[in-house]
Amino acid sequence: MHGIPIIVKDNYDTTDLQTAAGSRALAGWVPPDDAFLVTKLREAGAIIIAKSNMHEFAYGITTLGSLFGQTRNPYALDRNPGGSSGGTGAAIAANFAAAGMGSDTCGSIRIPASHNSLVGIRGTQGLASRSGIIPLSSTQDIGGPIARTVTDAAIMLDAIVGYDPTDPLTTASVGNTPKSYTDFLQLTGLHGTRIGLLTTLLGTDPADAEVASVVRGAVDEMNGHGVEVVYVTIPDLADLLTDRANGFLVLRQDFKFDLNAYLAARPSAPVRTLEEVLASGKFHPAVETNLRNSQAVESRETQEYFAHIVKRNVLRETIQKAMVDNRLEALAYPTIRRKANVIGEMQMGSNCHLSANSGLPAIVVPGGFTPDGLPVGLELLGRAWSEPQLIKFAYAYEQATRHRRPPDSTPPLDQR
Repeated sequence: MHGIPIIVKDNYDTTDLQTAAGSRALAGWVPPDDAFLVTKLREAGAIIIAKSNMHEFAYGITTLGSLFGQTRNPYALDRNPGGSSGGTGAAIAANFAAAGMGSDTCGSIRIPASHNSLVGIRGTQGLASRSGIIPLSSTQDIGGPIARTVTDAAIMLDAIVGYDPTDPLTTASVGNTPKSYTDFLQLTGLHGTRIGLLTTLLGTDPADAEVASVVRGAVDEMNGHGVEVVYVTIPDLADLLTDRANGFLVLRQDFKFDLNAYLAARPSAPVRTLEEVLASGKFHPAVETNLRNSQAVESRETQEYFAHIVKRNVLRETIQKAMVDNRLEALAYPTIRRKANVIGEMQMGSNCHLSANSGLPAIVVPGGFTPDGLPVGLELLGRAWSEPQLIKFAYAYEQATRHRRPPDSTPPLDQR
């Protein structure tokens, strides 16, 4: 990756650029060390040319914060770019760098990839280090690439995966990473494959129909390139994905304790705790409710919290059993059931929980566009450590369909 320009989300520690998680509470602060994944990129020769905007503290999916305001979608400047890694998504779609880094707690890599006609990878939990990334939830956080092509995403993944002594969760990656993910960039990768269309995640609301139509069309294209498509439902899936916080209970209960631990390890930071962030008033009103809900959590050591940790294991086992029973190599569904909404309106339709809550890997690849020209992402989820297979399927589909086109708002440079 020598000389390759990379843009990194504003929650990655960087010793030469401020790290603020999109918040005025951390404005101007430069950490003393690079995040582990930033170190890996630099060692591979990449040039970190900029940090990108994000939904403040990664606590949302429209990329709005107190420090940098609202990021716009380059495919429609009145629409949001997804989030929380929407700054990276918009920047890579607009060709500001070769590729970028996001973090995904519940869709924060995959939703921007979907809304910006990009490729995004959320690895198996433990594939990539969390060290030096401002946390939202240590239970669900993971860093990963956002790129314009599957090839670029695979090259990025090669550079960042692997064991980090400061992140014990990455011990699970040992023996589960290939020599190179680029070995799986195979044009015939779809031939003879069985992929399940998870019909319940297409949605039933009339507002879901537009994206569902594109995803069904994408799966039909796969069928035309050698895939046996199976229509799949998973028993009790809705119950396994939900809780009294709409599936975000563990995240809500993790945030205060994980953020406070991160800040305590960095005495130079301008705030020490989430409570100080709230007291400062230096945050966007759009995230206030989420921040206060997390601040109100008195302890993670509760029966409810541990019950939901167990529930996540049941979810993972249930998904993998359905795949084995149906002889499937991947599940297909829309990353988000609604196209990017108008800025200022609530963004609905996320299917983020399937991968995030189970810890299973997923890749997003451009699946086409709505009639009004907004991108739609096709998400493929596999068994634990199946990233090579997911890359193989996504690459073969990408090369066969060539759905991605650059946004009109960022035309090519005048070659004269």
